[in-house]
Amino acid sequence: MDTSSADRWRPPPLWRGLQTFARVLLAPFARLRVTGDVPAGLRDGPLILAANHLSPADPAVLTAACRVRRVAPRIMATGGLFRAPVVGSLMRASGHLRVDRRTTTVAQALDRASAALGAGSVVLVYPEGRITLDPGLWPERGRTGTARLALATGVTVVPVAQWGSHELLPYDAPKGALRSLARALRRRPVVRVRFGEPVDLADIDPAAPGAAVRATERIIDALTETLAGLRPDEPDLPRHVDPSRPVSTSRSRPRRRTG
Repeated sequence: MDTSSADRWRPPPLWRGLQTFARVLLAPFARLRVTGDVPAGLRDGPLILAANHLSPADPAVLTAACRVRRVAPRIMATGGLFRAPVVGSLMRASGHLRVDRRTTTVAQALDRASAALGAGSVVLVYPEGRITLDPGLWPERGRTGTARLALATGVTVVPVAQWGSHELLPYDAPKGALRSLARALRRRPVVRVRFGEPVDLADIDPAAPGAAVRATERIIDALTETLAGLRPDEPDLPRHVDPSRPVSTSRSRPRRRTG
């Protein structure tokens, strides 16, 4: 996807500043460890970052991690954030992309993301479409939106796995958030983020029946494999248990063990 320099989207200074602020804000509560990297030449986009979703703390963690890797993604985020009085204004001014889930306009989000990629942006998505409810906190079956976006644009997908953000905020935050943050302030848990290897979708014909489903499986497989490297001592169930998190296996998927 070619984009002339005149048409290329550039991260607003506000968003760069908020990324730096996220690193500062996170430091008292967690020890951030970032591994892996974005392929050379793709740091400024177009690029799709596909992240697993563990916790309400994920946006802050991923914002800080992307700052470490000098990437300024436009985040596809739920419409509720854009309606919040202060946060919504910051989201819009930073160039993030609104997703109105469970509405008749939800399909417009893919159009906006496609246009953002066409302008040379890095777009960060959660291919699961929600915080995982899998008992082991492994990635669930993905929605096909990320795959359809990648197949339609031909843009590279890089999996971004994170582990530890579930120790910072409870599932039902803001309820219980102060207690959880106070605990994190005392313990400063390690929060790990890894940028994985690009997902190879070259052999999937976008026009073939079931293409989006196959591409989705491949993206989630890559995300799961990247996450496995971050939690070798917690291969099945997490040590930290959040009693506010509902557990469901309705979208759980078999995990192929490696090694």
